[in-house]
Amino acid sequence: MAALALLVGAGWLASRPAPVPQQPIALFTSLPIVWNEAADLGDLLHSDAPPHWAKDVIAARGAIVPLDLLAPLSPGLTRLVMAQPRPLSPEENVALDAWVRAGGRLVLFADPALTEHSAFAVGDPRRPQDLVLLSPILARWGLELRFEDAQAAGLREVDAGLSTIPVDLPGSWRLMAGADCQLHGGGLLAECRVGKGRVLALADAAVLDRHHGDAAHAAALAELLDWAFSAG
Repeated sequence: MAALALLVGAGWLASRPAPVPQQPIALFTSLPIVWNEAADLGDLLHSDAPPHWAKDVIAARGAIVPLDLLAPLSPGLTRLVMAQPRPLSPEENVALDAWVRAGGRLVLFADPALTEHSAFAVGDPRRPQDLVLLSPILARWGLELRFEDAQAAGLREVDAGLSTIPVDLPGSWRLMAGADCQLHGGGLLAECRVGKGRVLALADAAVLDRHHGDAAHAAALAELLDWAFSAG
């Protein structure tokens, strides 16, 4: 009975059909997923570092299309992963909102206190975004990202419904008036209907840490992608 209640309470996640693997997946991120960290192009080309493990998990579900800008967003793209993105320009906020409302599927990893190690110092533009700053678009969708700075650091797992997600110093979502969203895992995960589209937002990015590419991280990422990109 408990398992049945969990499935019923998980909303559209519970009855998701299989994802459609032939559709491309746009990727907009400050994390070194497509390219490894490198001081310059020469170091990047001659690096023998293995590729980020998450790249293979994403690519197994569709060809990756890296994006540097979100304005404009091609109407031919229907699936987007935003992983610890940089702050958006006003034009990008408008373009992203319109794209989702027209039917786009978005997986968002928004970490208020990124714990992944970087070779670059704070303030270096090559460093991943330490603090995600997306308040305008989040408020538009009825979400507020919160962070409890008194929590203990360290990797742990959170049961977020149909997935157990590794986190480290995670944030949480608060629903604002008018939000068409469900929260899971104590507010760690939000699934929202935005117009004709869907947003699956995780208030942490530790699941994408390149230093923790174990089975648990890979499985959690795969489940998040399959939930968001299901055909139903």
